[in-house]
Amino acid sequence: MKIEPVRALRGSVTVPGDKSISHRAIMLGAISEGDTRIEGFLRSADCLATIDCMRRLGVMIDVIDRNEYDPEDTSSVVIVRGKGLHGLREPRQTLDAMNSGTTVRLLSGILAGQPFTTQITGDRSLKKRPMKRIIQPLSEMGCRISSQTATDTLPLTITGGELHGIQYRSAVASAQVKSCVLLAGLYAQEPTYYIEPALSRNHTELMLSAFGANLKTKTDREGRPGVIIYPGTILRGQSLTVPGDISSAAYFIAAGLLAPHSEITLYNVGINETRDGILRVVRAMGGSLRAVNVRMEGREPVADLIVRSSSLTGTTIGGSLIPPLIDELPIIAVMAACAEGDTVIRDAGELRVKESDRLKAIVENLTALGVTVRETETGMVIEGKGVKARRRPGRMGIFKGGVIDPLDDHRLAMAFSVAGLVADDPITITNTDCVGISYPDFYEDLAALTV
Repeated sequence: MKIEPVRALRGSVTVPGDKSISHRAIMLGAISEGDTRIEGFLRSADCLATIDCMRRLGVMIDVIDRNEYDPEDTSSVVIVRGKGLHGLREPRQTLDAMNSGTTVRLLSGILAGQPFTTQITGDRSLKKRPMKRIIQPLSEMGCRISSQTATDTLPLTITGGELHGIQYRSAVASAQVKSCVLLAGLYAQEPTYYIEPALSRNHTELMLSAFGANLKTKTDREGRPGVIIYPGTILRGQSLTVPGDISSAAYFIAAGLLAPHSEITLYNVGINETRDGILRVVRAMGGSLRAVNVRMEGREPVADLIVRSSSLTGTTIGGSLIPPLIDELPIIAVMAACAEGDTVIRDAGELRVKESDRLKAIVENLTALGVTVRETETGMVIEGKGVKARRRPGRMGIFKGGVIDPLDDHRLAMAFSVAGLVADDPITITNTDCVGISYPDFYEDLAALTV
């Protein structure tokens, strides 16, 4: 995919449904009593992997493609025919989570409470990602879970059964690990108390509560956030609407800020406080971003966002700000390269165990595009080119042209596509099929804004 520099971006985008919420809605609907109706479901490769796994566990799921009736509406309605907590059946073959870490980690929590053995695997990329972080707490709860590799990666074999509640202190702020333990806690004989070093996204807690689970938040003596889930409740099917994914909106936020003479309106974006780190960073960097029509969709806050071209300044990003923007760091790094002054990113070591080693890949690709950047153990220091780059005679771009290999990582592909909008010469992104993991229509939506 060749990305050409643009003169301006103008118009509006309705970003697709939130990937994290779409996964969770399918899983909780599957283990609830009665039907669950999901409006705005994200029809992406990752979320479809979750549907496939739940179907193999005996759950009936109907996907209604609205595009058949309205060509301008690409959302989906999904009906999940709930089987209850104990209604899943042993699959006849290995479950395949494909590229989805959310699928394998959250589903493992549910499988830990089932009276049968399941094997679950994924694609080449997912097989490199760490699974010890869920193997350890599930084992402590009494589940027999094991990896077939020496590095505790996929495939996993899970033999569920009676679980007991535990108090678990996680070393990482990971919503996937937290959700895995909380879902297993539904099947335990006693309450389960999960504590994390910083608050990770809380979609699972909000949705569990909406479906009828009994849980409460509680900080420990050191002030670390935690949540207790009590077993013994019956989940009931719900009707819910999935808000737009702020991680998908982030690329258009950056594009609107960086491209000259631009204004973009993004409709129906989820602004949950455990996900809104990108908004805080934009404001810290001096970007023009306004949230209007703020409202609630179920238990999730939603707003329309208006973003305009801005001169950005460097900032420091780290500590408790990292969990609410961990997926947005690739595009934030692109923004930082265009800012005036240095941007320091730290405490982001979790990026090394995503779909790729994102820290290393960001540094290498920024360097290839002419940006001065220094990699650290848990982050990077980016020297913003800012106003000086735009003062070069005959040049308006921030980046050099070139070829970027996103390493089959959807977030790298989209982030460096945005860089191409403000480059001296075209940037070619190889293998852009990977954007289908989270945003299948990304390039169509981007092209529609080009003036």
